[in-house]
Amino acid sequence: MPKTRIAKRMAYQAQICALGKSLMAQYDVYVNPSKSAADGIPYVVVIQSNLLDALATRLTMPLAISDASMKTPSALCPVVMVKSQRLHALAHFAAPLPAKLLKRPIANVAAQASALVSAMDAVLSGF
Repeated sequence: MPKTRIAKRMAYQAQICALGKSLMAQYDVYVNPSKSAADGIPYVVVIQSNLLDALATRLTMPLAISDASMKTPSALCPVVMVKSQRLHALAHFAAPLPAKLLKRPIANVAAQASALVSAMDAVLSGF
């Protein structure tokens, strides 16, 4: 990354810190802002890189309640644990959400990042 981009990024982060705002971390989990979908999909996880925090949106992946009666492809919909709850990450439904709708993170699933990245890879390349 060119030095000017690094300097701009650091200046931006310094401004955010000075304003008392916290940056959204990759793999932070938020309550689903969609009231109509929140029953079956209580949370979303931010999968977008922190390097894109200046954007007004965040790429998110829905986290759906695990239904034992349904077979879900584990490569596409890995199980993610949030607050001791088994949820399926729905990579094929990844979508941008306005950052302002994501209020306060309730968890961070960075420890499960490889499963989420692999699921997105399955969406993009079929593997």
